[in-house]
Amino acid sequence: MRLSQFAATLLLSSIAFLPVHAYAADEADPVVATVGGVEILASELAMAEGDLDPQFARLPDEQRRVAALAAVIDIKTLARKAEAEKLDQTEEFKKLMAFQRDRALHNAIFKSTVVDPVSDADIKARFDKEVAATPPEEEVSARHILLKTEDEAKAVIAELDGGKDFAELAKEKSTGPSAAQGGDLGYFTKGRMVPEFEAVAFELKAGEYAKEPVQTQFGWHVIKLEDRRAAAAPAFEEVADQVRQVVMRERYGELIKAAREEIAIEVLDPDLKAAYEALNPQQ
Repeated sequence: MRLSQFAATLLLSSIAFLPVHAYAADEADPVVATVGGVEILASELAMAEGDLDPQFARLPDEQRRVAALAAVIDIKTLARKAEAEKLDQTEEFKKLMAFQRDRALHNAIFKSTVVDPVSDADIKARFDKEVAATPPEEEVSARHILLKTEDEAKAVIAELDGGKDFAELAKEKSTGPSAAQGGDLGYFTKGRMVPEFEAVAFELKAGEYAKEPVQTQFGWHVIKLEDRRAAAAPAFEEVADQVRQVVMRERYGELIKAAREEIAIEVLDPDLKAAYEALNPQQ
C-alpha cells in the first residue's frame, strides 16, 4: 500500500525550510522525530521513503526524506487517535494484524531464502544452461518494394527480370518507409513480420527475389532475400534481470513445495477445495 501521496504533497512547497533533526539515541538507528512521545526511527523513515509514490523519485534526496517524514508523521498521528478510540482492539483489526504478520514473515523468508542467496554466478550459470539447451533460431535479411497494386508489383518484377538493380528500384518506386534504404529491412526472425510476407521470405534462397507479388494488409510486396543465418543469442547483460526473475521464481517454487509437504493443509469449502486441488495436484 502506498504511503499517503496527499500528505506528502502538502509539504512540498515548504520542504526547503523544514530541517530534519536526529536524536542519536542509537547511532545505528537514530530517532528522527517523535509523535505523541512515540519515536520515529531512521529505519522507519527509510522504509517510508521506499514506499513513496514514484513521482517523488524525481525530488532531491533531502526533499524526498522530508516527504517520507510527513507521511510517517501523519500515519503515526492517526494511529494514536485510532488507539485512543480502541480501534486496535476490534476483532477486524486483530485479524488484519494477524494476516499482515504472516505476510511480513512470508516476505522475510522469501528474501532470506530466495532473493539474497541468488548470486551473479547463479544467474550466469542459468543463462548458459538456457543458451546451451536452446536450438539456434534462423533469421533472414531481406529487402522489399511496396506498391499499391498487383499490376505495379508485376511490372517491377519484370524490370528485375530485365536486370534492374533491386535497391535502386526500391528507392525509386517503393511506397514503404524503407524505400530510402533501398527497401532494406535488416535481419528478422519468424514472427516479426506479417505471416504472408515471412512465409515467402523464409522460402527464398539468398540473392533470390520472389517471382510473384505478395499481398499483405500494407499493399503488394516484391521481396528479395539477402542472407540467412543462425540468430545470435542475446547478450547476458541484456537479459540478466529477466534471468534473475526466472531463478527466483524457480527457487520460490521449490521453497513453497517443500514447506507445503511439512505442514497439514485442509481446504474446507468444497468449491475452493476442488479449485485449489486442480491448481495444486500434488497436494
